[in-house]
Amino acid sequence: MATTLTPILTKFWDDPQSWTLETYERNEGYQALKKALAMAPADLVQMTKDSGLRGRGGAGFPTGMKWGFLPPPDGGPRYLVVNADESEPGTCKDIPLMMAAPQFLIEGCVITSYAIGCNHAFIYLRGEVVHVYRRLLRAVEEAYAAGHLGKNIHGSGFDLDITVHAGAGAYICGEETALLDSLEGRRGQPRLKPPFPAVAGLYARPTVVNNVESIASVPPILLHGADWFSDMGTEKSQGFGIFSLSGHVKRPGQYEAPLGITLRELLDMAGGMRDPNKKLKFWTPGGSSTPLFTDAHLDTPLDFESVAAAGSMLGTRALQIFDETTCVVRAVDRWTDFYKHESCGKCTPCREGTWWLKQILGRLEHGQGSEEDLEKLLDICDNILGRSFCALGDGATSPITSSIQYFREEYLEHLSHGGCPFDRRDSTLFAKDRVTA
Repeated sequence: MATTLTPILTKFWDDPQSWTLETYERNEGYQALKKALAMAPADLVQMTKDSGLRGRGGAGFPTGMKWGFLPPPDGGPRYLVVNADESEPGTCKDIPLMMAAPQFLIEGCVITSYAIGCNHAFIYLRGEVVHVYRRLLRAVEEAYAAGHLGKNIHGSGFDLDITVHAGAGAYICGEETALLDSLEGRRGQPRLKPPFPAVAGLYARPTVVNNVESIASVPPILLHGADWFSDMGTEKSQGFGIFSLSGHVKRPGQYEAPLGITLRELLDMAGGMRDPNKKLKFWTPGGSSTPLFTDAHLDTPLDFESVAAAGSMLGTRALQIFDETTCVVRAVDRWTDFYKHESCGKCTPCREGTWWLKQILGRLEHGQGSEEDLEKLLDICDNILGRSFCALGDGATSPITSSIQYFREEYLEHLSHGGCPFDRRDSTLFAKDRVTA
């Protein structure tokens, strides 16, 4: 079992100017690119398959296999699109990575583009993070000036341009086909599949869509070897990942560790719970769209298979930690607010279902309604799960069904109490006397 951190993508985040090209090149930056340009593109794809790298955006699909789905070259363009639309509550690993060390992503884009035969790559960024947008633009500018981008990169005959595109701030654009529609100038809504992006993606051309962390992991893998990467993690979930701890912990932040580490180990590294006298109550293993875990899951290995076997999803490894001062009903109600607001409206189960979920949860939070409302919630979730147009509808049901599974009595307590039995000020990170109701 893993007990130590593996600072690779986070290795020099504490450098006074970690985001600059100079700092990156002092830390093995662009050595992998020079190695890649001397290899055959097919060998790069095979190396990525051999490493066992799985998508770091949530689904965990093998990255090299996704690259291999592209049809043979036909003389037309093909594209790489980086999904940097990190918008889910609790998920906060790609934004700090692009802020602290954007050149990892840019070098990864160049290597990946060379491997798949792409001459124009796009980074689709969440529009609200203007500071990250500016930093990425500057990083791309530096890479062009150094000859890592543009025409005839390092005399290899390979050309690549990178466009950084800021979206308008829609959660749905984290879904890859909605992202492609938005990038093309249309309203961000998921497409019917097939055809899949590998066959007809951006501008109806073969396209690879990968998460920021997936692409940023490519240079270290190439530099140190597929075996180096696959030796970390577990048998089926190889490598390292950034685990984002937030909430009721002493030292919230980014912890880069091998997959398979447990929350108990990460909590020790984070200094434990904010208040050692308050027990861990519930937590999310992969962001708010994954089923909740409780303190009974502290020793569940955080890898794709183990988390799935325990009834949740590893997702984006966004570990939101809540102690016993938190009302689970209120937390789920707030998350459902988000999903209702962010539903793109394309399909009826999600558009109508999330609205009704919010109405019922709002009633329960205020001690109104009846026990039958719990069954109604589960029935609506059942009519959304597997029936919505994309996985984002499914994700909206996860915190509700899991919270009723583990905390049904707390829902009923709201009814018998005539409202929320918790003092919401207790769960804040501020001193109680400074918070007004």
